[in-house]
Amino acid sequence: MIRVVVADDQELVRDAFALILQAQDDIEVVGTAGDGRAAVQLVERTRPDVVLLDIRMPVLDGIQATRAIVAARSRSRVLILTTYDIDAYVLDALRAGAAGFLLKDSPRASMLAAVRAVAQGEVLIDADVAARLIDEHLPGVRDPATAAALSRLTPRERDVLHEISVGRTNAEIAATLYVSEATVKTHVAHLLDKLRARDRVHLVLIAHGRGDTVKGAD
Repeated sequence: MIRVVVADDQELVRDAFALILQAQDDIEVVGTAGDGRAAVQLVERTRPDVVLLDIRMPVLDGIQATRAIVAARSRSRVLILTTYDIDAYVLDALRAGAAGFLLKDSPRASMLAAVRAVAQGEVLIDADVAARLIDEHLPGVRDPATAAALSRLTPRERDVLHEISVGRTNAEIAATLYVSEATVKTHVAHLLDKLRARDRVHLVLIAHGRGDTVKGAD
């Protein structure tokens, strides 16, 4: 069962998300919050698998709330909600440790897929949106150590990194490359280790030539 917290300052929005999620057999909504501080406190109490967190929240915004959740070493993974497909705050949220972001007007099926994927350790970022965000808001600087690590990847690891960079899930990568999902997970683990990336968001940034963003990653 995937345990989820929904945080949005608009009651109608968070109730709508909660209803959609709660209707699924494999998802349980363990609470909702109307501001960032309340969301952080709710996460501390309920320890959900996924936090749907609006980026523009009162008291604490989504970026500050994400930092607080990550700093507390919570197992909860943050999926940022945003109204805009291009939002300067999104990159700040990803840098703060968010697992990815989801447009509020995404189809129901996309929202459910994103929650499930994030709960399994994946990141779903629309490829076109991610590319535009990266190109507009991050300088194209690659850390020499990361560049060297990239040169040592196997051909198959490069294939997997490319698929990650265009927003595909493990299941989609497996179908594209004609391998098992377990094999994809192994390649992803190798990529994280070789590139010293904290998560799949960092892998996306590296693939777009922004290797400096992974400096200091565990």
